[in-house]
Amino acid sequence: MSPHGFQSLAALVRRETAMVYEPGKEYLVEARLLPLATALGVDIDTYISRLGTDPTERRKALDALTINETSWFRDHSPYQAFTEEMLPAVLAARADRRRISIWSAACSSGQEAYSIAMLLDQHLPAGWTAEILATDVSTAMLTRVQNGRYSQVEMNRGMPATSLVKYFTRAGTDWEVVPRLRQMVRTRHLNLADPYLGLGTFDVVLLRNVLIYFDDVTKADILRRMSGHVAADGYLLLGASETTLGMPSDVASLWRREQLGRVQAHRPVLAAPQRSTYVPPSSTTAIGA
Repeated sequence: MSPHGFQSLAALVRRETAMVYEPGKEYLVEARLLPLATALGVDIDTYISRLGTDPTERRKALDALTINETSWFRDHSPYQAFTEEMLPAVLAARADRRRISIWSAACSSGQEAYSIAMLLDQHLPAGWTAEILATDVSTAMLTRVQNGRYSQVEMNRGMPATSLVKYFTRAGTDWEVVPRLRQMVRTRHLNLADPYLGLGTFDVVLLRNVLIYFDDVTKADILRRMSGHVAADGYLLLGASETTLGMPSDVASLWRREQLGRVQAHRPVLAAPQRSTYVPPSSTTAIGA
């Protein structure tokens, strides 16, 4: 790939998704675009030039270049904090409506959303309902979430054997999420750098391991706008290496940090610290059990 080709492609990705591809990532771009270029019988530079006039191929390229690294119950600690700390507090606060809402932002192929769905299936009291919104900039990833079908290799990445038996059925050589979990998850195409129109507010928002792919201006803008979509007593979960520290004062002032076990959650500053009055059925928690 020529330097000009890489610069052109990086500008396209930044314009369309706000993700930053800096010099040194040429190998990654080539690895992801080469199959698409080969399918059309052209070289990488010719393929990149075509993206300016071919919207179908441009969408394929953007899907291929979207970071899709994920696994079941990734990093473990956030899911433990969700079950032991966040969920009891939300259940206590929402006892009048018996419904909770969760947003899995930049959901990739859906392992995060379905991991949360499994925990809700295990810990949500009778008579409660839950909805998980899974959004991503990649339409291909959203189709995968809707289908809820995963290869054996993907299942091997963090899926406990007990959960595999309980929540999946064989579909040829793949595994398919059972209908009751798929009904809990809905999808929507969303670029985090664009306005969040019509989303409403959520009790828990998971925005994990995605801010690292944006520049500082875009990170600040996302965190600023995200504050309008986390309930006043809700929770925002970022990745382990992501924080509001170092953000502009108008952004940092929107959030307060709260330690939940080994996880640091972010909460709207207008929310007063609350103690949960909900007592879970069991004091033991088995993530993914």
